Amino acid sequence: MIGAHQPQNKSRAWFITILRWAAALIVLGILFHFLPVAPLRAALTRVPPLRFLIVLALYLCAHAAGILKWRMVVNAAGSHLDGSTSAQCYLGGLFGTLFLPSIIGGDVVRLAVGLRRSPRPAAVLAGNVVDRCLDVAAQATLVLSGVLLLPGSLPPQFASLARKLLLVCFAVAAATLLLLVLLRKPLLGGRSLRFRRRIARFRHAFRSVRRAPQILIFAWLLGVLIQGTFILLNALLAISCGLFLPFRVWLFAWPLAKLAALLPLTQGGMGIREAVLVALLLPFGAPSSLTLASGLIWEGIVIAGGLLSGLTALVLQKLENAKEQ
Repeated sequence: MIGAHQPQNKSRAWFITILRWAAALIVLGILFHFLPVAPLRAALTRVPPLRFLIVLALYLCAHAAGILKWRMVVNAAGSHLDGSTSAQCYLGGLFGTLFLPSIIGGDVVRLAVGLRRSPRPAAVLAGNVVDRCLDVAAQATLVLSGVLLLPGSLPPQFASLARKLLLVCFAVAAATLLLLVLLRKPLLGGRSLRFRRRIARFRHAFRSVRRAPQILIFAWLLGVLIQGTFILLNALLAISCGLFLPFRVWLFAWPLAKLAALLPLTQGGMGIREAVLVALLLPFGAPSSLTLASGLIWEGIVIAGGLLSGLTALVLQKLENAKEQ
């Protein structure tokens, strides 16, 4: 019975992936339909190939720092992963977010490799959850910084909407946490001893991370630096397209667009990120065609980076297998 369910689950996963790619193409198609094509095409041709490659190299360097951050957090939970395994987990996750059939994206790949290689799988799971929370906190920090830096140029109704959006996000996170605490006993009650032991290991790993606040703070700051680097690179690409905006505007709008892209509606958030970015930058006088052009160039960076990350993870895995033989 289990073997019969596996092909069905794989077919369903691929079907969901196709739907998410189709949704991304539909969103982009709607943008292309309502926006003038000539300025968009002209903006795309302004980006020199060499500049694209330089931004791609810097993008990958920022993710190299992301590998160090991820390894630091999961090892604080007690996973004991080496550098090569951490790189395989992280880079495979970047590839999986774009190209593999999964509802939760690259986390499946990260955990699949990490759980198999670590002597304490629960620590990998707990550390990955904490790392994801730190990434969201870094994004929220950048949004708040942008709001504080834009008191005069941000329309009052727009600032109010941004604050309400952040409050809603924090409220949903707090309500989810409270619900998990309240439902802890009903969910765990009647479970097998083996299941409760796994939960106990996860809680122990989570406490291990919590007992290292200096690591959490440093990882959060590193996350802010990494996400800030992505914003800077995106702003440089936008300048190449002919879109000139103050950096504080990007600091406000880009993280919000990326947070919106976390919704599992399209593959890797493609289309959603561009649509939200166009809407957020419109009050600042940014032409929609130029905003979309910079977003499409950035998608090219993300896709190329995902392909190179997957290839690097595969090479690292082959090298490790050769050493073991």
